[in-house]
Amino acid sequence: MSTTTPRPVGTAGGSTSRRRRRGPRTWLATLPLLVFTGLCFGIPLGAMAFGAVTRTDPDGGATQLTGEHLARSLQGPYLGSLIGSVQLSALTALIGGVLGVVIAQAVVTSRSTALRSAALTASGVLANFGGVPLAFAFIATAGISGVLTQLGNLTDLGWNLYSFSGLTVVYLYFLIPLMVLVIAPALEGLRPQWREAAQNSGATGWQFWRHVGLPVLAPSLLGGFVLLFGTAFAAHATAAALVGGSVPLVTLKIADALSGNVLTGQENVALALGLDMILIAGLVMAVYLPLQRRSARWLR
Repeated sequence: MSTTTPRPVGTAGGSTSRRRRRGPRTWLATLPLLVFTGLCFGIPLGAMAFGAVTRTDPDGGATQLTGEHLARSLQGPYLGSLIGSVQLSALTALIGGVLGVVIAQAVVTSRSTALRSAALTASGVLANFGGVPLAFAFIATAGISGVLTQLGNLTDLGWNLYSFSGLTVVYLYFLIPLMVLVIAPALEGLRPQWREAAQNSGATGWQFWRHVGLPVLAPSLLGGFVLLFGTAFAAHATAAALVGGSVPLVTLKIADALSGNVLTGQENVALALGLDMILIAGLVMAVYLPLQRRSARWLR
């Protein structure tokens, strides 16, 4: 005679029903965030896009669609500013990424808990230090009359803070600590068993990093590079206070167009430049988020 064992309450069927009941509540909990995002980002983005593709007749007040502003944003000095921002962002992201990985590796492998805590805390502070205070600090330190410039005769060596290379050094001041914060958790996620298994198999340190470490860290490394690129690409206050218009950057061109420093009536072109930046930032985030999700799966 066969007997049937009753299914305990709260097994597969119960858990499925609970998940079904919990689904709408989860979406409802995210509703305030979606509303906040729509108000704070959606409305300004819509207004920017509308101003970038429309033109208002100054006499009759009629508004009509046009691609003139977008076309002008991709021509002449405006295109040069976009290219300059991309070049500066790519260079600083590459240098900052490499140096940040080296420093983070030294911090993670350090046996000193105090040194590790101090390095990560300093990185958190320096990564958020920018704008006019950072520009003033570098002017006082490495400007034409700066302390380091005078002590080391850097001017005779060709050093110029108010140039592309000088701006690169200033950007690295907050990009390197940012990379340390981004890559340190990924380096900590490298399991010691992987290195021990590689050593037991006769692999050298270089072979371990080439075949195990770097492939696992590749999504985090690329994600960190993309994050640094976006941070440098959107920076404005530091460059505005340091180099003004001597270095062509898109953020500076937007500020000039909005304020009418060069030409008047260029507000819509500034909106078009802002839309170009948002599109580039969207592409950056489209690359960054999948890489981070893939890295999280490896380093669990």
